[in-house]
Amino acid sequence: MLKTENADNNATSAILDEEDEDLARSEATFKFTIENISTLKDQVLSPPCYVRCLPWKILATVRHTTTPDRQQQKALGVFLQCNGDSETSGWSCYGLGEIRLLSHKQEGEHVIKKIHHMYHSKEDDWGYAHFVSWNDLMDPENGFVKDDSVTLEARVIAEAPHGVSWDSKRHTGHVGLKNQGATCYMNSLLQTLFFTNALRKAVYKIPTVGDDSSRSVAFALQRVFYDLQFSDKPVATKTLTRSFGWETMDSFMQHDVQEFLRVLLDKLECKMKDTCVEGTVPKLFEGKMTSFIKCKNVNCTSTRAETFYDIQLSVKGKNSIYESFNDYISTEVLDGENKYDAGEHGLQEAEKGVRFDVFPPVLHLHLRFQYDPERDASFKFNDRFEFYEQINLDAYLQEKPETPADYTLHAVLVHSGDNHGGHYVVFINPKGDGKLQHVNGLARPVQHHSLTVYWRELTVSIVTFRPVSERSGGPLPSITPQPSISPFPLHEPTFSCIRYPNTKLYSYSRGQQDIGDSRSDDHLYSRGSHAHLSLDNAILHRITR
Repeated sequence: MLKTENADNNATSAILDEEDEDLARSEATFKFTIENISTLKDQVLSPPCYVRCLPWKILATVRHTTTPDRQQQKALGVFLQCNGDSETSGWSCYGLGEIRLLSHKQEGEHVIKKIHHMYHSKEDDWGYAHFVSWNDLMDPENGFVKDDSVTLEARVIAEAPHGVSWDSKRHTGHVGLKNQGATCYMNSLLQTLFFTNALRKAVYKIPTVGDDSSRSVAFALQRVFYDLQFSDKPVATKTLTRSFGWETMDSFMQHDVQEFLRVLLDKLECKMKDTCVEGTVPKLFEGKMTSFIKCKNVNCTSTRAETFYDIQLSVKGKNSIYESFNDYISTEVLDGENKYDAGEHGLQEAEKGVRFDVFPPVLHLHLRFQYDPERDASFKFNDRFEFYEQINLDAYLQEKPETPADYTLHAVLVHSGDNHGGHYVVFINPKGDGKLQHVNGLARPVQHHSLTVYWRELTVSIVTFRPVSERSGGPLPSITPQPSISPFPLHEPTFSCIRYPNTKLYSYSRGQQDIGDSRSDDHLYSRGSHAHLSLDNAILHRITR
């Protein structure tokens, strides 16, 4: 009656173990051939194709539908079923893709219909009761039927399921952090910092002998990083939040993620003073810029050197990250009632702006909330905004650097909700190979093309960029014309740009001599499968005591 085959027909028994390991894959394409279609009466199910460790099946059935003129019409109904044999409740899995009815004719047109649904125990199948009319199905001109058989094909892209067993350590090599109530923003940021190997190694080396983990931020962070590296289960953060001096209720209040990052790095920098890792924080995260005011008609210029740990970019009316940088360094004209007081030269027309002197190895970019002065409130707006897997920022430096300011995407912190609250998650590129992982309570791999699904529901909050190395590959985009590499579209059609709590932060990093290779503990970011840094016995004993 029925036959099922993989889209790739080259599978053999010699790779069964490999297929078993691939049960956790995030996407798959499989075919289902229904024989004796002319006599089909009952519904038929394909054998399972496993995605995210759940069985997915194509369900086909004969349906009788009513036309607008109240005539009965026979049709083929086609559905995509997920975990249909499960007797448990409480599970869910978001899936999207498409179902195709294939034409056997060389120039024939397939019937293709999109599908996306949150599958759960009460709705474990989703599709079309009238996928194609029976007359169109059996029409020889369409070429759907061959030897009284039709072939359906399904493409499934699924996110990691909830409410079912998911071994994130086994399938991704990483684990997540437990949410205490409203600490998702902190967890997302901690995961980004954890995958910054140079920082993690420096944190391990901070002397904490005699420290109380409930009072020492450095010691508590050492324990969190150690558990993330070696634990097989999601890691608790209560000791870390107690070391901040937080009470229980503080864990249920969403704090400003940008401010939290700055405070945490400041505490680590203070703890690192007079130790072998002193200066690690500014070495990794500190950049330099010069703000200036230059008079147009007299020889008078005022400059001031500044340091920064992150850059706040405006996205309103901007199409891409390059347009936001162009806006950041654009000059403001001071004229009319806003002329510049040039001292002995009096009030003068002038230009005011900033120029970047040095970008840091790890570049954090915040996309700010938009403030509406009429409403006296921050708000979200719906715009498309693009950032890229690799960027070059040479054009924004005052002087051309000896080492190009080439960066590759490391992490994207995103937020769903409004300016009063919501939920944070983070997508991390742990190996620098463009393969992002969705890290929350569990770690889950994410396919590049499925990111758009998230952007429709989530607001980018923080994006981290890391140094480009010879392993990251791919040409760097130029500023003009638009980059040739595929952009990451944010919020099609929804995008939000608010500072709190939807502050957007991107983090990029640049190629450095001290990055090292994948076999070294000194490289800036992890490229090993488990991101394991080696710990000597003294450090291991101190952290786990």
